[in-house]
Amino acid sequence: MDRIRAPAVFSQRKRQKGMHSPNLSCSYEIKFNKFVIFIMQRKMGKTRRTFLMELARRKGFRVESELSDSVTHIVAENSSYLEVLDWLRGQTVGDSSRFELLDISWFTACMEAGRPVDSEMKYRLMEQDQAPPLNTPEPEVPSFIASKVSQYSCQRKTTLNNHNKKFTDAFEIMAENYEFKENEIFCLEFLRAASVLKFLPFPVTRMKDIQGLPCMGDRARDVIEEIIEEGESSRAKEVLNDERYKSFKQFTSVFGVGVKTSEKWYRMGLRTLEEVKADKTLKLSKMQKAGFLYYEDLVSCVSKAEADAVSLIVKNTVCTFLPDALVTITGGFRRGKKIGHDIDFLITNPGPREDDELLHKGLLLYCDIIESTFVKEQLPSRKVDAMDNFQKCFAILKLYQPRVNNSSYNTSKNFDMAEVKDWKAIRVDLVITPFEQYAYALLGWTGSRQFGRDLRRYAAHEKKMILDNHALYDRRERIFLKAGSEEEIFTHLGLDYVEPWERNA
Repeated sequence: MDRIRAPAVFSQRKRQKGMHSPNLSCSYEIKFNKFVIFIMQRKMGKTRRTFLMELARRKGFRVESELSDSVTHIVAENSSYLEVLDWLRGQTVGDSSRFELLDISWFTACMEAGRPVDSEMKYRLMEQDQAPPLNTPEPEVPSFIASKVSQYSCQRKTTLNNHNKKFTDAFEIMAENYEFKENEIFCLEFLRAASVLKFLPFPVTRMKDIQGLPCMGDRARDVIEEIIEEGESSRAKEVLNDERYKSFKQFTSVFGVGVKTSEKWYRMGLRTLEEVKADKTLKLSKMQKAGFLYYEDLVSCVSKAEADAVSLIVKNTVCTFLPDALVTITGGFRRGKKIGHDIDFLITNPGPREDDELLHKGLLLYCDIIESTFVKEQLPSRKVDAMDNFQKCFAILKLYQPRVNNSSYNTSKNFDMAEVKDWKAIRVDLVITPFEQYAYALLGWTGSRQFGRDLRRYAAHEKKMILDNHALYDRRERIFLKAGSEEEIFTHLGLDYVEPWERNA
């Protein structure tokens, strides 16, 4: 009989969690070499599984922590043959016939006998076992075929009704962390996976539910599997507790601060906003100074009511100078969101382009703008690789609001109501576009970011066209395609039109 250390094979996910097998310090005598057992955690739980594995090893059984080629017997609890089979397919196991699929009752009998018992018919999981009991409703079958789900979000209609928020929240944390690290490949991998899950009309509860779906790479699948089994993602939790991530999250929350500036501050040893504000050697830009000055207002959410109020101010101001101008709210509010962090407006005027400068000055004068930065149009704007060469004004606007009722304040703090400000600083992006490019700018500035990214990718890969916020260029015909509406752009691309509120991928 061989005496070896109990196997301690852990997946990448388990290693990342910092878990260690309780058996690493123990040696057990393996008495039954022909039996290699793997106990499924599904419907069992981690604690119970760990206990059963330890028990079996003490009795001389070889138990693998991970599914491997050496496994001969798979033990499951409260799972049917088809459910185990589905799980195996999710583990990319092609041939499951090499395993004995057994109910936990076989394992219990082995433990009682202190040796392997025959895997009789009563212990085996077989296909007929999966038949549901009488009066059990049929499980709901998804009304779509996974293999027919497009890899492009511009071919999927995705509303704000997200059935898989616990997964997509974790994915977006991972993506943001990779964005801070400027790792575009891994960032996009998680964003694309999140986009697909947002599209699903049902919640994912098992690995089979994502079988055949596009954009589900190994990293995404690993996170999904852990959330299904454990209820949360250890990887996302690690990111949230990571010092660098927490610092970048704080830094980039300041208006005017991006990843490059955050990297610079972090390399200087700065970790919090308090440390940044205390460092007198830093030279902040005009917008960064405003970002710190009005920080509390700017990091708070903008409501739909506030967006509507700002929209009325902007439209009235624009119409004062240019009665024929068209003002459209874009971004998340156009897609149906009830809250946001800023408000985007697209402004176009069918008249002479010289009026644009007048329009910008009028907005600054009459919209009660606290601070702004104006980006002049970069000519020529018809370059096919130009993403956004429009005139833009990134501003902080003062929105006056009714005084908050006294009851909403903690009176123990003795606030002097006369000093409570009756306005809120709100971020506003104003984009002025030529009239003939309005449809393309509207499509680009409506978002979502992933929808726009996939739309450009689809145009390039499937249609040999180049799409940006100015135009659509057909590389085969060597012409720019004119469009007076978003619908016409979709027609040029051979796509079904997707409404703004269906672009929340």
